[in-house]
Amino acid sequence: MTREELEHIVRASADITDQYEFVVVGSQSILGALPAAPAVFRASREADIYPLQRPDLSDAIDGAIGEGSQFHETYGYYAQGVGPETAVLPDDWMSRVHRVQGPGTDGKVAYCLDFADLMLSKAVAGREKDRVFCMAMFSHGLVALHEVLALIPRMSTLDRTEQQRLRRTLARWAAGPSSER
Repeated sequence: MTREELEHIVRASADITDQYEFVVVGSQSILGALPAAPAVFRASREADIYPLQRPDLSDAIDGAIGEGSQFHETYGYYAQGVGPETAVLPDDWMSRVHRVQGPGTDGKVAYCLDFADLMLSKAVAGREKDRVFCMAMFSHGLVALHEVLALIPRMSTLDRTEQQRLRRTLARWAAGPSSER
């Protein structure tokens, strides 16, 4: 996905929901801070999005421009309507978002996760694609291990054991592929 495609999803989501502000979580939120992200970060053809003030309208987004929709068939990318609970994040994540707003969004606003918050949410999800994405973030120098580790205590939805497991996982991923054996 490109930044322009993400902006198109924001415009379409606004048309569907009559909302002004959206939150983009998941891998394509990287386009907020890095509009010309390397291809490794743009592999996904979906953007996880929800209206900031009305997350309950996410189903309408999913139904209108989600996977398998006419929008998806026409453009080759789509939105997945999600909710605030989709990404496990530090409590203060909103203070670090990257605002995407301009002609491409028809003036609407998309708040995209900061790199460290994005990495943490993907590390908690822990799927293989998340591991690959996070390791690429480390190898491209987008985040430093000390930076993400410092945010873990702010993840109040994780208990102490889960936070410790997350620290170990991130340290292993930061060490690179040789530590994955």
